[in-house]
Amino acid sequence: TVLLLGESGTGKELLARHIHQRSGRSGAFVGVNLAAVPETILEGELFGYERGAFTGAVQKRDGRIAQADHGSLFLDEIGELSPSAQVKLLRVLQEGEYEPLGGRTRRADFRLIAATHRNLSKLVEAGTFREDLFYRLNVISVELPPLRERPSDIPLLADHFVGVYARRNGRAPLTLSKASTELLQSYAWPGNVRELENTIERAVVLCRSSTIEPSDLPPGL
Repeated sequence: TVLLLGESGTGKELLARHIHQRSGRSGAFVGVNLAAVPETILEGELFGYERGAFTGAVQKRDGRIAQADHGSLFLDEIGELSPSAQVKLLRVLQEGEYEPLGGRTRRADFRLIAATHRNLSKLVEAGTFREDLFYRLNVISVELPPLRERPSDIPLLADHFVGVYARRNGRAPLTLSKASTELLQSYAWPGNVRELENTIERAVVLCRSSTIEPSDLPPGL
């Protein structure tokens, strides 16, 4: 089990996929953003359900845990998990089994990779996150530093995104001027790598020459 910590936009899902790809697991990588799933359907989404388990369950459906069998389950924003779902997830991690809604006990074989931008220790102190689940998740923890703490990565990432969006927009190869690169490195990037990517995409679209100049970058920089 791996717990990825870091601000939004630092690349936690990208690292989760890399961990899965470098593992010996033959199953799929299955990701769920818990903050984007309404609490009323979250348990059915994770654990699945049998036909007739509740009104509207007209057919059986496998949950994300079953889909991740022999693979990796990535739970993003784990700090948003509801108390009842926390109990059920803890059972899966402790016993290796779970129950779909309206169904029988099933075995689970997957690697859990969880991520959050929140401080889980403080959530435990506040009583909104189970302490025993926190210890189960915090086996191997990896903290992804914000982009402002690794400015030497910015030119590498920027050049990569320039190439990606030049190809995607049918542009000839583009380069960043020295002044543009220095400007990118001097910015704090509150949105981290995601904000940098969006900035470069905009610059590629608006650039009128083969070199991206500071005038092609957002005025806020």
